[in-house]
Amino acid sequence: MPRARNGAVELEYETFGDEHPETVILINGLGSQMTRWPVPFCEKLVAKGYRAIRFDNRDVGLSTWLDGQSYVLKDMADDAIAVLDAVGVKKAHVAGVSMGGMITQKVAIAHPHRVLSMTSIMSAPAAGPPILQSTPEAAAVLNVPPPDPQAHFEAFVTHGVKNARTIGSPGYPWDEAALRERVISEYRRAFNPAGVARQRMAIGADGDRTQDLKTLKVPAVVVHGTDDPLVMPVGGELTAQAIPGAELRMIPGMGHDLPPGLYDTIIDAIVAAASRAKAVA
Repeated sequence: MPRARNGAVELEYETFGDEHPETVILINGLGSQMTRWPVPFCEKLVAKGYRAIRFDNRDVGLSTWLDGQSYVLKDMADDAIAVLDAVGVKKAHVAGVSMGGMITQKVAIAHPHRVLSMTSIMSAPAAGPPILQSTPEAAAVLNVPPPDPQAHFEAFVTHGVKNARTIGSPGYPWDEAALRERVISEYRRAFNPAGVARQRMAIGADGDRTQDLKTLKVPAVVVHGTDDPLVMPVGGELTAQAIPGAELRMIPGMGHDLPPGLYDTIIDAIVAAASRAKAVA
């Protein structure tokens, strides 16, 4: 697959629907690879008339791993811009989940001239309480390390499936076999727990974006699950309150994941933000 470059960082990316004039760039959450925006999801966006771009954030997947180096959320926002530059897109609709939602916010703050619309999904305008709150069980998903996959692979898979269930959407549960396959395929594609730790440091270093979000003049839709235990609903509510004119969509039964049953719901939100941008134009 092609790669974009931001300084010394190379970013693995993939495009869908290159014949379409308007682009949606999809940004992943903490430690998640671009495959968390599955091909069927991207194809649904293409069917709506958009080019879709997914990419691996730095320190995850097949993008550059930055052993021993630190960075901030602004660097990750610049990575997204580097991907747009690589495909020759001057302005795009930007959508992100969880940490990807934070990066989406940072892209809009730091590069407003590159953003047509933004969709912030299951995210928050800051990384700590009282803005970002988690249940103890959901917090453990981030704080309890998995078994060593080389020594105890089945225990590693079971741990990953359990974590997915813990933070997942109770109204849209995954098939057990599909969850197992996701854990296994992601491990085989790339496994870099040290990179996840550096991404968490970048999130924490960014502070509170609320005041910066208040300066935005971009059509925005904020999506959040009413049953999200990892980034509890207050995160989405405060994000929407901060962005002038933002639409807040609270989704019953949605937790902190993107199961197939919610593809159409999330795509509808992205398209709604994009449509508002067209109306403004």
